[in-house]
Amino acid sequence: MSTKAVVLLSGGMDSATCCYEARAAGHAIYALTVNYGQRAQRELQAAKDIANAVGAVQHIVYSMDLTLWGGSALTDQAISIPTVGVDESQIPVTYVPARNTVLLSLALSWAEVLNAGAIYIGVNSRDYSGYPDCRPEFIAAYQQMVNLATKATVEGASIRIETPLQYLSKVDIAKRALALNVPLDLTWSCYTDGPEPCGVCDSCRLRDEALRAAHAGE
Repeated sequence: MSTKAVVLLSGGMDSATCCYEARAAGHAIYALTVNYGQRAQRELQAAKDIANAVGAVQHIVYSMDLTLWGGSALTDQAISIPTVGVDESQIPVTYVPARNTVLLSLALSWAEVLNAGAIYIGVNSRDYSGYPDCRPEFIAAYQQMVNLATKATVEGASIRIETPLQYLSKVDIAKRALALNVPLDLTWSCYTDGPEPCGVCDSCRLRDEALRAAHAGE
C-alpha cells in the first residue's frame, strides 16, 4: 500500500489538523491548496507555512476562479459575511457551491498520478455549518465514485478518502490540534482578509470558542 497521501490544505485549523493526522498515520504528505478566488487570500500563505512546518514532500497551490459565478459570501463581495451565528435550519451563505466535489476531484487526479493511497480532507459533520458536502453520506458516495472513476482503481489500486475529523466537535478538533502540536499560530480561519483575523465572523468565533474550551480542559 502506498504511504503517499494527498491532503487538501486550506490553511485553517481543521485542514492543518487533518494534515498532521495524515503525518501521524505515517503518510508522506503531498499538500494541495486551491485558490478559488476566496476572500481570505491570507489563508494561502497560511497553507504554505503549514505545508512547510509539517514537512510536506510537495505543496501545490492550484488556481481556479469560482468568483466567475459566485453564489457564496466567500466568492461574491456583494454577499455579506455572516457574524450572527449559524442557523442550523438552513445552509449558510458561506457555502461554496459544490466546492468539496471540485476539490476532491483535483485531489483525486493528483493522487492517481502520484500513486497515492489516500486523500485527506478535513470535513466535519458536527460543527460543519450545515454544508451538504461535509456529510458522511457525501463522502461515502464520493468514495464509490473514486472506486469507479480512475484507471488506478479499475486496475485494482485503492485510493481512500480519509476524514479523520468527520465526527469530532470543534472543541475535539482543537484538542487534537494541541495533542498533535499543530502550529495553530500559522493557521488562518477567518473568512476575511487582513493583517489580523476579524474576530467576529462565524469562523473566527467558532475557532476561538473551541480553543478556549480546549485549553480550559488541558
